[in-house]
Amino acid sequence: MGFSKFGLSPKLIEGVKAMGYTEPTPIQLRAIPLILEGRDVIGSAQTGTGKTAAFALPILSKLGPSGRDIRVLILEPTRELAAQVETAFRDLARFTDLQMGVVFGGVGYGKQTDSLRRGIDVLAATPGRLLDHIGRGNCRLEKVEFLVLDEADRMLDMGFLPDVRRIIDRCPKQRHTSLFSATIPPDIAELIRWTMKNPQVIEIGARRSPAENVKHVIYPVADDQKSDLLRALLDQVNYDSVIVFCRTRHRADRIGSLLKRNNHSVAILHSNRTQREREQALQGFREGRYEVLVATDIAARGLDVEEVSHVINYDVPHHPEDYVHRIGRTGRAQCTGDAFTLMVAEDRPFVEAIERFIDRKIERIKLENFTYQHSAVFENRPVQGRARGALGAVGGKTFFPRGSKKRR
Repeated sequence: MGFSKFGLSPKLIEGVKAMGYTEPTPIQLRAIPLILEGRDVIGSAQTGTGKTAAFALPILSKLGPSGRDIRVLILEPTRELAAQVETAFRDLARFTDLQMGVVFGGVGYGKQTDSLRRGIDVLAATPGRLLDHIGRGNCRLEKVEFLVLDEADRMLDMGFLPDVRRIIDRCPKQRHTSLFSATIPPDIAELIRWTMKNPQVIEIGARRSPAENVKHVIYPVADDQKSDLLRALLDQVNYDSVIVFCRTRHRADRIGSLLKRNNHSVAILHSNRTQREREQALQGFREGRYEVLVATDIAARGLDVEEVSHVINYDVPHHPEDYVHRIGRTGRAQCTGDAFTLMVAEDRPFVEAIERFIDRKIERIKLENFTYQHSAVFENRPVQGRARGALGAVGGKTFFPRGSKKRR
């Protein structure tokens, strides 16, 4: 029966067919009926499971014709996610007269102001820029019927929670609210109590677990050799596309420049890049013009980039949740993927925290034909063999991970 069984509006079903969707995903099966019934929803699902359509389809189906007032507000932590969600709503509603808009920082106000003043039905926004527009008198929220707080824990980590509260205060008390979050820390739990009415909790899969189709291993290394090991991995791995995660913007710039000097086609993505640079990096990576994307955690959650064959954590993330989100960039849509993490001695407590979080040990291996310096990271814990999907020594043989082509 596919999506027709939900009772969505006919024009929305046309949009679903035009997008090529045939069968709903588990999060869609659970969330769509609840939102259509008017129930507040707290959702958690692994990345790549169709979360945006899970709330977009029932909301759009209930909106009716365009009223040119903001009736749907989706808050996102980053401009990339805001733009991506607005595009998804626009694509699904292509056969309706509903008007979409998006506002985020890092660009001028002109086009956003014009769009808001012309009137829109659905607005995707980052909190800071939305408050700026409200302060300028460009938009009002008293007619919001549907509020979506997406990646709520990420908004908390980025310090947006006070702004989110200010925005919610401007929305009507009588509304539908959906919240999506990988974890529910105390501040988010308090926000739920304050914002939502008897929400229904939907959890698809174990949110503490990496996807089963992603094989992940750790490469211990001396700090002075991290960049050398990264280059050696990229030289030996058979990959289609790689995301290299760094902890800071400065580190991402440095590693990106290093890989460019070594003849890799590289795009760089972090919050200090201009909006145009960020869009060009993502689009070029999606289209295959860049084989390597060097990024901070801005790329760890929600970005729609398919067929990433490998993820490399150049820096071990300090928050275990970010590890799960990072390696979730590969192995999407039932494909297999490989994730490598470079670990120096000072990373040990963070790696152990990740292992406690996911309730499993991550195998440590060495790269063949790489001359290692001695490091404390090799002490107290033996380096093991090789997991599937990792490059290492097993029985004197060299193993190359899967991939449809050798690196150019």
